[in-house]
Amino acid sequence: MDHRDVTGAPSAGRGVLASRRAFLKSSAAVAGSVSLAGSFGVPAWAATPKQYPITTPVVTTRERMLAFPVSLTPGLTKTELHLVPRYKEFGYGEWTYGSGLPVATRTDLMPAGYKKPDAAPSRLLRFFSFSDIHITDKEAPNQLIAFQQTEPAAASNTSVYSPVMLYTTHVLDAAVQTVNDLHKRDAFDFGISLGDACNSTQYNEIRWYIDVLDGKVIVPSSGEHKGADTIDFQMPYQAAGLDKSIPWYQVLGNHDHFMIGSFPIDAEPSAGLRPSYTSDRVWAIGNALRPNLAGFPALFDYRNFKAGPAYYAGVLDGASPYGKIIHAGRADDPAFKDGPPRVAPDPGRRPLARAEWFAEFFNTTTNPKGHGFNLVNPDAAAGAAEAFGCYSFVPKAGVPLKVIVLDVTRSEHDGSFDIHGHGYLDAKRWQWLKDELARGQVDNQLMIVANHIPIGVSPIGSEMEWWTGDKDMKAGVGNAVDLAGLVKTLQATPNLLMWISGHRHVNVVKAFPSADPSRPEQGFWQVETSALRDFPQQFRTFEIFLNGDGTVSIETLNVDVAIAEGTPAAQSRKYAIAAQQIVQNDSRPNYPNFATAAGRGTLPVPSMDPTRPQSDDPKALDPSIRFTDLTTAEKPVPYHASCNVELLKQLSPEMAGVLKRTFAGRK
Repeated sequence: MDHRDVTGAPSAGRGVLASRRAFLKSSAAVAGSVSLAGSFGVPAWAATPKQYPITTPVVTTRERMLAFPVSLTPGLTKTELHLVPRYKEFGYGEWTYGSGLPVATRTDLMPAGYKKPDAAPSRLLRFFSFSDIHITDKEAPNQLIAFQQTEPAAASNTSVYSPVMLYTTHVLDAAVQTVNDLHKRDAFDFGISLGDACNSTQYNEIRWYIDVLDGKVIVPSSGEHKGADTIDFQMPYQAAGLDKSIPWYQVLGNHDHFMIGSFPIDAEPSAGLRPSYTSDRVWAIGNALRPNLAGFPALFDYRNFKAGPAYYAGVLDGASPYGKIIHAGRADDPAFKDGPPRVAPDPGRRPLARAEWFAEFFNTTTNPKGHGFNLVNPDAAAGAAEAFGCYSFVPKAGVPLKVIVLDVTRSEHDGSFDIHGHGYLDAKRWQWLKDELARGQVDNQLMIVANHIPIGVSPIGSEMEWWTGDKDMKAGVGNAVDLAGLVKTLQATPNLLMWISGHRHVNVVKAFPSADPSRPEQGFWQVETSALRDFPQQFRTFEIFLNGDGTVSIETLNVDVAIAEGTPAAQSRKYAIAAQQIVQNDSRPNYPNFATAAGRGTLPVPSMDPTRPQSDDPKALDPSIRFTDLTTAEKPVPYHASCNVELLKQLSPEMAGVLKRTFAGRK
């Protein structure tokens, strides 16, 4: 094994899998589906895979936080993020532990002067959430990697390029082991993954994701499988697998069915998106990440893929210990006089439609088979423009609480040429959600809406807000509900506890208070879970309690993925921290609720948050978004991206009575 730290210095060698080279000489190695283990069997050269145990016992961020300097001087610029061999020169990626993050009690939704009773509460439910794993085929020939260096609009976009792309399956394996260790000491009732399991809706990406959770042998390389006998991030390994006693459920994210989370595969056939996945040549494209300011509110236009000049946007070299970017540059550069760079094709890279993506969750050894998609109501799905990805479930017998899993991603058939990262509900999904909320009220059930995209927190024009449509959209496919209408319906559902999501890669908690001060039970919380792939590489635990006065407490903590030194997951942590130090993405965002699209003239647009006053004052931030200050701690952490909170929720008298009768005397 060639395991290298952030300096690139090799550790002790582990030998060579000699049979790999003989295997790759056969045509089956190039044309067959050898990139996957579990589904197709393990190639001969991966017969003795390593395992990567974590260091235990696991602790949450309440006990300790990662500590590192926010910025380093001198240092690298954003467009030098790819200069991984220079990270040690500047000290990037070095970290230690600091103080734990206290749990902040939030009473934003409660009547003024509320005080929680001292009596011990009754626990109703315990679960965890993953989000934004972005399992990435780093060797695919149709990525946008090099645009992170050349296009200012992409310089901070670590979904386009980050060195953590080398280790995405390894981080998931370590996260699964982290969950298993916590589960041994205090059992989870279930887990839920909030979308973006894949990076670019590839078949091999979703199989790696499911196979890690199932505990199979993972061959985390594709095509020619370069470096699979020498490079740590390419070497086959044995995943630990999630404890079989924990059921886990899946949410659809935009990256799960759009190319790089942004572009419908077949909406513009002449752009060549579909054949680019399995081609033996690197894709030559125009820059679709160039801002299209004249087309607001569609700020980007993927028809630019066909516009000149054409670029080869590069792949990551599996034979390089740093994942060097290769095959990148303008197509008219003399270096490419012999034509497009060649790669070993791999049919395992093929893109999946929604229905195909959902079907993969039935090929699993963990529970439940289908991971929620077995619960989709065929009557609700009838007549939908694309496969239906909404369902609900009751996670614990005897506890009147249901989880409503909602697909809020854009349609492949909407006609828009904008980046497809906005929130959206078609008429079928919107009606289904209203029916589920109404049924939960009638049945006296507490409710959680689990989906991928948060609401009321992303500024207009950020490409992550609720979709308002654009000039290219087809008739009849606009959003079935605007943000104000959605929030009003959620507020009119007093049994709704929270809306949980991922998408933005941050840990932000926001209050949506009741519009009627005399009905505080009509408020709800929104809790975002950050990305497993990017800094801070965390997931969340949730515990829901019934208090003695009939209110509910939701305690949600961030958990750092546990690692052991010398493993690929440890290397990934260094790269994630280094990328944060270089790119400086805001992990604690809070934006004004502008009445107009700032910087785009006087075009009126719906406000970001219909529950807050609109203001063009750039200092008018959301008071319900705040983070714990650690500056007075014994071992202060100079920078953190976590949010540990206890969230109080008022219930209606009827619902409080149901719970008190059901759980009287329980602890």
